[in-house]
Amino acid sequence: MSKSIYNRWLLAIITIIIGLNLRPIMASISPIVPVLQNAIGINNQTAGLLTTLPVAMMGCFALLGSRFQARVDEYEGVLFGLLAIAVSCGSRLFIHSTLPILVTSIVGGVGIAIIQTLMPAYLKRVTTNNASIYMGLFTTGIMGGAAISAASSSPLEEVFGWNFALSVMAIPALFAIIFCFFGMQRFKSNSKGYLPLPLGSKNAWLLMLFFGIGTGAYTLVLAWLPLNYTQLGWSRNTSGALLSILTVAEVVAGILVSIFIKKFPDRRKPLFTTLLLILIGLLLLIYVPSKHPLLTVITLGLGIGALFPLSLIVALDYSSDSKQAVSLLAFVQGGGYLIASTFPFMAGALIDASSNLTNAWIGMIVGVLLLLGICMKFSPKGFSIQY
Repeated sequence: MSKSIYNRWLLAIITIIIGLNLRPIMASISPIVPVLQNAIGINNQTAGLLTTLPVAMMGCFALLGSRFQARVDEYEGVLFGLLAIAVSCGSRLFIHSTLPILVTSIVGGVGIAIIQTLMPAYLKRVTTNNASIYMGLFTTGIMGGAAISAASSSPLEEVFGWNFALSVMAIPALFAIIFCFFGMQRFKSNSKGYLPLPLGSKNAWLLMLFFGIGTGAYTLVLAWLPLNYTQLGWSRNTSGALLSILTVAEVVAGILVSIFIKKFPDRRKPLFTTLLLILIGLLLLIYVPSKHPLLTVITLGLGIGALFPLSLIVALDYSSDSKQAVSLLAFVQGGGYLIASTFPFMAGALIDASSNLTNAWIGMIVGVLLLLGICMKFSPKGFSIQY
């Protein structure tokens, strides 16, 4: 195997391993919400905060991404982010009340935000023409981590208790630290300087809104899909398994995006197809959730799983170098995650008020229809960002 091929495979593995650690702190919560309600007395709004807080931290710290990148090497920043995730997950082994678990969500969200801001710029710099492929692999790793944690948290809770179930994902974070410490040395750089956020570009705001609503769909389903089925009389394990199937479908969608994205220089075609899948999945979830559960979660998973990487790839398309990538993606992810963070919390409030999730799914349908209109503006030539 030539050195260049070896390096490409090594970078692909590093990219996936890092991505695997960016969702377990949230995805492990939803399958065991009833257990947490009994153990530490949280209500649905507080349970929603366990997803809302890390997503909000992703948004707040992503907005500082360009300044952070100017002072900290991408390699060092990613290691610091992984350490924050490992600490936040591992400390849940010793928690027995609501406030500390909320604090761990904040710490983990900061670590995730740093990585999600620096990795796209890092990939843009070290891969140049193949950045969209590696972004697909990165987001595939993110969704794969969600699938693993969603599938394992309820069975682990039944055997070892909820503390262990929420803390065990510190192990892959520590493994990622060790692997990246040695592996990323090959691609280490000292990219300094930064561009200000493109606040004056209307198109940058459109990209942010698109990413925010699309990610809101992801966080909403991640936080509340299992409860939707437990309310219909399904067991916790079976409801958690449906979330796992959905996240596996997301992983498949992410892999397909990585493979085929270069065939679609006009991203509007795959975006339109993706949004239609989400729309169909939401309608199935409202009207026939128990009659066709596998069709429902697979359709939703394929749609959401493709939308997440496509949203980042579209933003990456409109940056010509790593500094522009950091600036634009910091703005898009920062504002977008702040928008997305409100979705699971508002859904929790709706559940406490009406005892079901129908209104939340209807609101998401309205959001998808808005995204269909926005995505038509993403022309390869007629759409640009002013830095």
